[in-house]
Amino acid sequence: MVGEIAGAEARLASGKGSNLKHQIPYEDLRDWITEAERLGELRHINGASWQEEIGMAAELVSHDDGAPSVLFGKVPGALKGSRVLVNIFGGRRKNMTLGFPTDLGKVALSNAFADIYHGNEKLIAPRTVEDGPIFENVMRGNDINLEIFPTPHWHENDGGRYIGTGCYHITRDPETGSINLGSYRVMLKDKKTVAHNVLPGRHANLHLKKYLARGERMPVAIVVGGDPLTFIMGGCDIPEGVSEYDVAGGLRGKPIDVVSAKVTGLPIPANAEIVIEGYVDMDRMEPEGPFGDWTGTYTEKGRVNPIIDVAAVYYRNDPILLGFAPQRLPDEYSRYRAIVRSPFLKKDLEAAGVPGVTATWCHEVGGSRMLLAVAIEQRYVGHARQAGHVASMCRTGVDANRWVIVTDSDVDVTNLDELIYAALTRADPAEDFDLIRGGKAQKSDPRLPPWEREVGNLVNSRMIIDACIPFHWRDDFPEVNQPSADTLKRAREKFGYLLD
Repeated sequence: MVGEIAGAEARLASGKGSNLKHQIPYEDLRDWITEAERLGELRHINGASWQEEIGMAAELVSHDDGAPSVLFGKVPGALKGSRVLVNIFGGRRKNMTLGFPTDLGKVALSNAFADIYHGNEKLIAPRTVEDGPIFENVMRGNDINLEIFPTPHWHENDGGRYIGTGCYHITRDPETGSINLGSYRVMLKDKKTVAHNVLPGRHANLHLKKYLARGERMPVAIVVGGDPLTFIMGGCDIPEGVSEYDVAGGLRGKPIDVVSAKVTGLPIPANAEIVIEGYVDMDRMEPEGPFGDWTGTYTEKGRVNPIIDVAAVYYRNDPILLGFAPQRLPDEYSRYRAIVRSPFLKKDLEAAGVPGVTATWCHEVGGSRMLLAVAIEQRYVGHARQAGHVASMCRTGVDANRWVIVTDSDVDVTNLDELIYAALTRADPAEDFDLIRGGKAQKSDPRLPPWEREVGNLVNSRMIIDACIPFHWRDDFPEVNQPSADTLKRAREKFGYLLD
């Protein structure tokens, strides 16, 4: 069932590593735009409104991996020269974003990223510099006006305008001093106030609890329009105590330049586009949402979250807001998370002692969390069950997982058609489906009962599907009706033009 993967892709997909050159070709978001232009994957649109039209366009392009990135300028009513960039993670530019050759497919790209991420495991701390473009414009006190930026109303039924969500929070652990970067949505409330949604268990939330225990407000800086690599690291499941700055620096092979924010002293990227600095005010809980979230559904109405008292705003001349709003799945958000998170799942399984794992994929249609797929070379009775249960509850899988499908290595687990076909033909519901109760859910889970969500009982169940050929009679299982790899290769060479 697995299709042919040619050249470098085959080597990478095998998990045997590569000698592919890795180079991040941009320093900041503006350099990234230059590279996207060079690839022919950037479109410019002037005059679109933040009230509706930018969100409408983002909806259209975010579902198609072949659609271009779009830079919106001359937004009516917004600061002169300010812009909004959407749909960065698609086409060949997603390879460029992660620093790899543009001809790699998604599996090869995912494995190449894993090779670099897990192979080097090199951390390079940021370098503090005295000044940077981020301080070209400074707003303090009564001068603060967040409404000058072209912050879109992304989805038709959103409760307001949302910054990003191509943004990340910078917080500091008050006990250890370690710096964390985490990606959370930010709702514009008024000129000087934003509300944010930091989920329980996230590192920023752990920092917040420590500040509250000390009777202190938590300082925070929100980066809007940072370089894409650092933003992506802010959305990864990086262990507590390890700074995403250090990981991004390791991937770049050099430190990220940061400057000290003028109020809190937090390290902010010297070349960021916009930074909002302030303090989390837990005494002010205000309505936040609804918002079209990563599940492809709106968050519930009536949600309240803490606001951030904004103390300062910094921005470059002609600032660019990075838009990364989730849409109905699958979308741009799920594409990037699938590529980045899938090799983490394989690593977790191997670390837990599960042998024979040949491939993993965190499926886009499940927002890279709700549907996980694992391919194995079966070695013993119960092997598939072991892989499924570990996948569902490991670090990569524990948060908001719903289904895990484990199948044989002849199945391309990235291909939904092949995966579901395997589940339909190799799994019997009475024999091969396991249920796990008491899993970790998120508030955004559309299946979470409202009364449970209201009291904070964020619990779900998971289904493990053993879609492997039954181990004890595998030699008698009907053969799949498909050509051999050699026959398929020859067919494509001779008749591939029929598919053009």
